[in-house]
Amino acid sequence: MRKFYHVLKMNDFHSKEISFSKFHGAGNDFVMIDGMNGGCTFSQEEIAALCDRKTGVGADGLIIIGPSQALDFKMRYYNCDGRESTFCGNGGRCVAAFAHRLGLIGDECTYEGIDGIHHATINVSSATEYFVRLSMRDVEKYDFDGTRLIINTGSPHYVTIVDNLNDFDVNREGARIRYDKNISEDGVNVDFLEFSEGMTRIRTYERGVENETLACGTGVTAAAMATSLWKGGENIDIETSICTLNVRFDRDGQAFKNVVLSGPATFVFDGLFILKEKNGDVRP
Repeated sequence: MRKFYHVLKMNDFHSKEISFSKFHGAGNDFVMIDGMNGGCTFSQEEIAALCDRKTGVGADGLIIIGPSQALDFKMRYYNCDGRESTFCGNGGRCVAAFAHRLGLIGDECTYEGIDGIHHATINVSSATEYFVRLSMRDVEKYDFDGTRLIINTGSPHYVTIVDNLNDFDVNREGARIRYDKNISEDGVNVDFLEFSEGMTRIRTYERGVENETLACGTGVTAAAMATSLWKGGENIDIETSICTLNVRFDRDGQAFKNVVLSGPATFVFDGLFILKEKNGDVRP
């Protein structure tokens, strides 16, 4: 039987050029895109191609800033699987630094997230380093049974304590809990904590990334609240894989109010990514 092969030519493709910046917050990394002038939309496949660590830019997620009618801007966050997600705390800190770098804001801003309004203050440490304090949502309802905490800090989290965190199988145990329908029909992010020498250490399995990430801002916030429930305190440092983040709040009865997540946000590089498409297929 004779076989026929189609030889691809340059005109079989059309391309889309995407200008971006890359930032990370405590190792939680993001592709950042300026959509303030509108017209900034991407398919799920395009976002996944951008975030791919082998053939794309490589990131835990994509963040687009766009215009807001009443505030400085609006933040849209997509996980690396290309799906729009709930709020991202480290991304929320990085987006403030990104807006500052673009000259859209000064040393503070107020913006829209999917979970409500956030206020950030930005301190510039160097040409690439920022320190950002970000207001998070108040939390009044959660499920705490003394062994684990299920809570929504902008994204849903399941927080539990483990021994020997360094050697713990985060991906296996995280996936098991993340997909347990008895815990959540939509799935949760999973945070594993270890209390050591007066410090809370954390490792997180992120929904949408479907893997361990170096840090998770809403997870750190959830971990601080869990630490407060287990150990007490309202000003809590959480040790991630590469740095320490801080969470402050006021305990009002069982509620957590005036919540602020603080830590570094780092500019990595600017770039131009070219997506090539053929017959609806997205190719980097």
